[in-house]
Amino acid sequence: MTRFQPIDRADRPAEQTKGRIMTTTTSTSDIAFTPTVKAIQERRGSRHAYARMEANGGWEDRVTPDLAAFIAERDSFFVATANAQGQPYIQHRGGPRGFLRVVDERTLAFADYRGNRQYITLGNLAENERAFLFLIDYARRRRIKIWGRARVVADDPALLARLMPEGYKAKPEQAIVFDIEAWDANCPQHIPQLFAADEVAATIGKLEARVADLEAQLAACRKRAPG
Repeated sequence: MTRFQPIDRADRPAEQTKGRIMTTTTSTSDIAFTPTVKAIQERRGSRHAYARMEANGGWEDRVTPDLAAFIAERDSFFVATANAQGQPYIQHRGGPRGFLRVVDERTLAFADYRGNRQYITLGNLAENERAFLFLIDYARRRRIKIWGRARVVADDPALLARLMPEGYKAKPEQAIVFDIEAWDANCPQHIPQLFAADEVAATIGKLEARVADLEAQLAACRKRAPG
C-alpha cells in the first residue's frame, strides 16, 4: 500500500509572530494558495495550520518513491487545462495501468491516444501551458493533485514508442509531457470506495473456486459416511 508521509523541510526559514507562523520565503503551495486564498483561509480559521506546513517547506515538487508507486498503479486520471481567456476544461485519460510514466523526478509523460478528436486539451496547451493532473484511487480512497506545465510533443517517435504500453492497440497521435511544479496528497474524506470490475471478478472467482472445493470435500465425506 502506498503511503504519503508529511513533508518536513527545516531549511525554509520562519518566524513566530503573535502566535502565528509567518513564512519569510515563498512556498511550493503558493501555486494554489494565492493571497486571496490565504485571506479566505485566515477568515475561516485554517491559515495557521497551512502556514506551519509552509514553514516546513510546503508541498513536494519532485517525484518521491511513494508517488512513483501510486502513479504506476493508475489506469485513469484527469487532466485540467485552460485556454487563453481562462476558460477551464477537464478531460479524462485512461489506458493500461501505468500508462502515465515517470520520466524523471520532475517530469511525467503519456502517449495521447486518438479519441473523439475535439482537441480541446491540445488547443488549450497551445495557448496556455499551465495544467493540472488529478489522480484518484477509489478502492483505497487516496487522491493526488499535481500542478505544473504541459506541452505537446508531436515529432518525437522515440519518445512516443517509449511511452506506449506494450501490446496496447490504441493509436497514439502525440505525447504530452508534464513538468511538475508542486503536488499534494489529499485526505480520504468523502471519496466513495469503489472497486474495479476486474478486481471484483478476480475476488469472486477465488471465492467460487473455494466454495466448489468445499462442496466437493463435503460430497466426498458424505459418500464415506456409514449408511
